[in-house]
Amino acid sequence: MASSGRGPFSIHVMVVVLVLLQLLAAGAPVVSESAANNTLRPGEELPNPDGDLIDCVPSHLQPAFDHPMLKGSKPLDPPERPKGHKAGVLTDDDIQLWRTSGETCPEGTVPIRRTKEEDILRASPARRFGRKPVSRTRRDSEGSGHEHAVGYVAGDQYYGAKASLNVWAPRVASSSEFSLSQIWVISGSFGSDLNTIEAGWQVSPQLYGDSSPRFFTYWTTDAYQATGCYNLLCSGFVQTSNRIAVGAAISPTSRYNGMQFDIGLLIWKDPKHGNWWLEFGSGVLVGYWPSSLFSHLAGHATMVQFGGEIFNTHASGFHSSTQMGSGHYAQEGFGRAAYFRNLQVVDWDNSLIPAASLRVLADHPNCYDVQARLNTAWGNYFYFGGPGRSIRCP
Repeated sequence: MASSGRGPFSIHVMVVVLVLLQLLAAGAPVVSESAANNTLRPGEELPNPDGDLIDCVPSHLQPAFDHPMLKGSKPLDPPERPKGHKAGVLTDDDIQLWRTSGETCPEGTVPIRRTKEEDILRASPARRFGRKPVSRTRRDSEGSGHEHAVGYVAGDQYYGAKASLNVWAPRVASSSEFSLSQIWVISGSFGSDLNTIEAGWQVSPQLYGDSSPRFFTYWTTDAYQATGCYNLLCSGFVQTSNRIAVGAAISPTSRYNGMQFDIGLLIWKDPKHGNWWLEFGSGVLVGYWPSSLFSHLAGHATMVQFGGEIFNTHASGFHSSTQMGSGHYAQEGFGRAAYFRNLQVVDWDNSLIPAASLRVLADHPNCYDVQARLNTAWGNYFYFGGPGRSIRCP
């Protein structure tokens, strides 16, 4: 992988200052304050607390442009945000460990987490490195090993989704299992032609070699069979930000009965060019999935899902003890359970509207459950999660 200087760099962590805001009696998320904004010089190397190496790669040399449909392309300019989008102040929020002392890659480059030999060797099989284990999805997921607790809307044409979700560090029982919290933008059938765009946070020891929650993206056009991948591990997703590293660790995380830390995600289809853009945190445009990658999603989505997923490798016998969300059930509520709040979708007019007629579904409610709620501050929201193997989930 090419870099902007003589070698990779990584960043030394500084103390993150947290400010607790209250919305209702339930409270609001903790947000992080920015440190000094320092652009690293090419070749500068600093110790990184999560062990990652981050390369500053010239934008036009990133993996996306190895895709046959994208060869010779360059990153596009940012599109107009959806109507009703509340533009936050563009801050250098310290929400990734490599950014906690304020460093960024230079303009014209993008930060890419370096793939090391040991990363590939952890994959099983190695040819599936960077891809989800093949399975059917959501309502067809019984017996696949993939278990979900989600809120979803369906039955209309959707051009994007927006929500805030709190970040946890759930325990993952096996190196080949994972736990995540994400948004899915879906079109096609739940068969071989499924198109999805996905973004959120995940704990995946096999993919990253640790137990830290990490910001991730995913896409597929054939139900996870042969197309698409996590992050930038294959060609496709075009990164435009020099401040966010896809696949890098998120910090801080929420604490049980303590401060809550959440992140905002917005995925929407640019009405002018048709590409699907991703915004992360306080208004930072991360990049986009080109419309040309997709069949069904070249038009619009037919379903949007929000929530959690784990991968359970225990086909028989005792259930996995991998946690979803905080590892606690939905009924424990604020400060204890994972949540999604202020759920919205983007309509045909590129307008953000509430995710009305939200339905909830848990594949294995004794192991991981979900409860939908509504109030004036958080709009449509829900709590979800669970411990996996327990008295309720043998």
